[in-house]
Amino acid sequence: MSLKRLVLLTAALSVAVLAPVPAVAATTALPPQCSGTAPIKCSFNVAPGNYDVTVELGSTTKAANTSMSVEANRQVLNAVSTTAGQVVRTKATVNVRSPEGQPTGQGGTGTPGLQITFSGSAPAIGSLTVTPAQAPLAVYLAGDSTTCDQFYVPYAGWGQFLPTRVREGAVVANYGDSGESSGSFLSNRALFPTMKPLVKSKDLVLIQFGHNDKQTTATAFRDNLTRLINGVRERGGVPVLVTPPVRRQFSGSKLNGTALHINGKGVDLPATMRALGRSANVPVIDLTAKSKALVESMGPSGSQVLYLTRENGDNTHFSYRGGAEMADLVVQGVRELNLPLTGYLR
Repeated sequence: MSLKRLVLLTAALSVAVLAPVPAVAATTALPPQCSGTAPIKCSFNVAPGNYDVTVELGSTTKAANTSMSVEANRQVLNAVSTTAGQVVRTKATVNVRSPEGQPTGQGGTGTPGLQITFSGSAPAIGSLTVTPAQAPLAVYLAGDSTTCDQFYVPYAGWGQFLPTRVREGAVVANYGDSGESSGSFLSNRALFPTMKPLVKSKDLVLIQFGHNDKQTTATAFRDNLTRLINGVRERGGVPVLVTPPVRRQFSGSKLNGTALHINGKGVDLPATMRALGRSANVPVIDLTAKSKALVESMGPSGSQVLYLTRENGDNTHFSYRGGAEMADLVVQGVRELNLPLTGYLR
């Protein structure tokens, strides 16, 4: 199919299927693309890209509590409580990718198009429209399993909670993928080779590696990150280095060297990233330092709730609470650096 024909078909779909509906729902009937009650699941047959989702949360007849997620458990709106007769109109910009979830298809490839799920203790929605987004600021995520959209509960990457902190007009496109190192992300054609051509002028690319660079030398780590930085800049984008969040591995009341990403070669990976940021004039969000302060403040016992320690002894991957907490720390870093995303934060 030619690009021109695809554009025309997408435009026709927007007009014929996704036409806006009145601001206040006059009936309790669900939009035709939706079914179910708790949760309510909706499906839109759209091509990969960025879309504005406008939805009315609440009901004209009953109290409700409604949250919104899209694709592979990507959280977009935290739960909103409404009283009977109260309807709250809200809007978010979302990214659709095939496969959804992890770009290499780990954990499943999902369903083509845009899948929207409304959950909460008593979900209710009125009108729902999906239209192509007009040149939003894109925030691309390049990282590993601690960043990615995880298909299976209770696993969570911080990237799948970042959209809840972002208003419409900006969109998070998560290319994080389990098991990736700074080198493998460059070489796997489903990852940086696919992501790079999508980056537009002034788009942000948050780059976080370290967990899987266990035997990477300082020179190779620096060279890999430099290639990522240069590739983003070639597209006119803004690279941002994000040092890796800590593992939950204590020695007494303090995290040990493994937790702080001093690897098998003796390389202090976060320190290498900070140094590269200074020399290459790249902003750095020090998620290692921020997560270290959080985890140590909670202690060996309290910090278990951030990880999957209690579920399967996993002290690397995050619970839903942990993923959300790490997303908040990333947002804190965005504000401190006054990155272009700052104006779109909720």
